[in-house]
Amino acid sequence: MILDKLKKDILSHGNLPAHIAIIMDGNGRWAKKRGLPRTLGHRQGVKAVKKVVRIAGEIGIKYLTLYTFSTENWKRPKQEISAIMRLLEETTRQELSELLENNVRLIATGDIEKLPSKRRDVLLDAIDKTTKNSGLVLNLALNYSGRTEIIEAVKSIARDVAAGRVEPDSIDDILFVRYLQTNGLPDPDLLIRTSGEMRISNFLLWQTSYTELYVTDVLWPDFAEDDFLSAILNFQKRERRFGKISASR
Repeated sequence: MILDKLKKDILSHGNLPAHIAIIMDGNGRWAKKRGLPRTLGHRQGVKAVKKVVRIAGEIGIKYLTLYTFSTENWKRPKQEISAIMRLLEETTRQELSELLENNVRLIATGDIEKLPSKRRDVLLDAIDKTTKNSGLVLNLALNYSGRTEIIEAVKSIARDVAAGRVEPDSIDDILFVRYLQTNGLPDPDLLIRTSGEMRISNFLLWQTSYTELYVTDVLWPDFAEDDFLSAILNFQKRERRFGKISASR
């Protein structure tokens, strides 16, 4: 009943965010609170992913980007990294049929070439098999760094300038976006961060310039459909000014 009411309220507003990005934080703390290994926190977090992906598709969200593994995460214990990579492969295999059934298109942002080959191949296979799906676009940010993305874009532009393919005076926001890994995706309208941390953590630094932020104390494994819908409803009640003066002033 609560979910149905939240869905109805959201759809009645009419200003549904086209692109939602999520920093899925708190798996380790969720496990620690229960005296469990961190790896079990990550496994429980997958259940939250499934819930959010399913309901995002149901209400008509067009793009959903999940911060799945950052370049900084390689600094974690090897055992935890291995468990995360195994979980990535396992989940991709298990959920492929549901992605196809629900018309979800899977893509990835980040330097996925540096992922373990076996895990990468499973991911690329799922991306290929869902490429014709026309529903929700599920973007996994894997081995991703916002700073690295910007630096690599600058390098590519510099090479094109040196080769005479780009005039320096033609470089603007529109051109720069074409060199980003997220080229083809709109900027996120809403960025959700779980576990109460008040930082961006090197995530979509260029793309979130005017993104609305929503932070919740809920740890990611506990993040449920009503939490996701409540974040959207909160977004819908805001006035997005993009640097302009409020219409009420």
